[in-house]
Amino acid sequence: MAALVGSPGWIKLRPFGDFTLAHPLTLLESCPLRIRVNFVPRPYRRRLSVSASAAQDGPVRVRFAPSPTGNLHVGGARTALFNYLFARSKGGKFLLRIEDTDIERSTRESEEAMLQDLSWLGLDWDEGPGICGDYGPYRQSERNSLYKEYAQKLLESGHVYRCFCTNEELEKMKEIAKLQQLPPVYTGKWATATDAEVAEELSKGIPFTYRFRVPKEGSLKINDLIRGEVSWNLDTLGDFVVMRSNGQPVYNFCVTVDDATMAISHVIRAEEHLPNTLRQALIYKALGFPMPYFAHVSLILAPDRSKLSKRHGATSVGQFREMGYLPQAMVNYLALLGWGDGTENEFFTLDQLVEKFTIGRVNKSGAIFDSTKLRWMNGQHLRALPSEELTRLIGARWKATGILKESEGPFVDEAVQLLKDGIDLITDSDKALTNLLSYPLHATLTSSEGKSVLEDKLSEVSASLLSAYDSGELLGALDEGHSGWQKWVKGFGKSLKRKGKSLFMPLRVLLTGKLHGPDMGASILLLHKAGKSGVVAAEAGFITLDERFNMLRQLHWDSLNQDQPQPEPAATLSS
Repeated sequence: MAALVGSPGWIKLRPFGDFTLAHPLTLLESCPLRIRVNFVPRPYRRRLSVSASAAQDGPVRVRFAPSPTGNLHVGGARTALFNYLFARSKGGKFLLRIEDTDIERSTRESEEAMLQDLSWLGLDWDEGPGICGDYGPYRQSERNSLYKEYAQKLLESGHVYRCFCTNEELEKMKEIAKLQQLPPVYTGKWATATDAEVAEELSKGIPFTYRFRVPKEGSLKINDLIRGEVSWNLDTLGDFVVMRSNGQPVYNFCVTVDDATMAISHVIRAEEHLPNTLRQALIYKALGFPMPYFAHVSLILAPDRSKLSKRHGATSVGQFREMGYLPQAMVNYLALLGWGDGTENEFFTLDQLVEKFTIGRVNKSGAIFDSTKLRWMNGQHLRALPSEELTRLIGARWKATGILKESEGPFVDEAVQLLKDGIDLITDSDKALTNLLSYPLHATLTSSEGKSVLEDKLSEVSASLLSAYDSGELLGALDEGHSGWQKWVKGFGKSLKRKGKSLFMPLRVLLTGKLHGPDMGASILLLHKAGKSGVVAAEAGFITLDERFNMLRQLHWDSLNQDQPQPEPAATLSS
């Protein structure tokens, strides 16, 4: 709605060009913005107040319109996600439009990377590159003829005029405005030029821009679906350029023409675009297009509450994908940056987000990007995967990185089940497995934490363990599997008169070389299988059980107990 506050009456207005409004109902019947105009007595008539909101109640059509000048930022991905969720929740259409009018910086490589990232996230578009639609083409670089057509209409209606000012003249205007502490707006030198003056410049071949004729008084108001009422004074704007002297359209003009001709019903975008709404609303009005609803989403902030940037670490979707994040975890986390369903639940599938999403629950305030929470959430999603899928992903990773010779089989199945609780990212699985295969015994025994274990007569436990190994008793128990291991441990503890921590901590250190780790029995059984199957690649640094017991034989316990340095066994060095 738009309104002049005052009593009804007759009025003649020329704020947007050479048209005359003879009666309030004339504009109310013909203009899709449903403008109401009232008369204010001449001495007090100061402002034309215009508030804009969509006049159409047709199908929901939203768009995500990235510029292919770099990688898809997580902020852009969240904007795309909110558009997607809104469209799907309303049974509407989600469009993808490529805003590639920045010819110098836009590349097809960047565009392809963005399309891949959106597809990876599962945000499939209904219209856009690669998908035919009735409102194409969907790249701005292919829509120049349309922009020129509408620019000509604005010129003919008087809403824009030719400006022949040089760059030097424009800079001087800015300097004068700065000295007078005024906004750096265009002074309107060519706004009142006669036809003869314009014709003279044209005959000389002087380059010109198209400037939009902005009302000098008044304000514009919109009802933002997230931020509520937002208004601007028109006197701070000045006549702005819609077409450059090289014939290229300016961003705000392109966006308005595209959104209008693509029948976009709702514009959901980042709050940094909020100031652009003023110019775009004026262009909508001048061209007679219905205004869409606007919803401006808050920025994503770094932990220090500054704008999230590269200096804070990974910020693009592609980077997180390469780091081993799951698309479902990224979607879940991005949705929670500024939105919630009103419950304590933090875990949603994409389908659940579609079901629960409402624009009214999007927050005004900035959302902090917490990489630690994202990693934790990825771990939750990872472990929630079906067992077969989780094993396939991690097994493929182990083979690809050269740790294992095979990506599937009993060893892989058991290793994934044993190690999954310590894996938040697929890439974490490399360290988890190589840590299991390693045997840093000497480092553990000479550490401050290992001192108490060493002093608890560890050498005596080691002698008994070597005896059980040499006799074949231990290996026979491992061949029997979990039940054999449990039976052996129970008997071993009785023979040493040890149980609980005093039994299991020395065994863990002697057999795994570590003080901490996953279930010891499952770990030893897996190491036993690895040594027999040959599934581990030679480059993985695997220390077999045989090699571990050989290292135990070479230990100088007296030197360790006296805190004296000793040369490391060759097997330890090779690991």
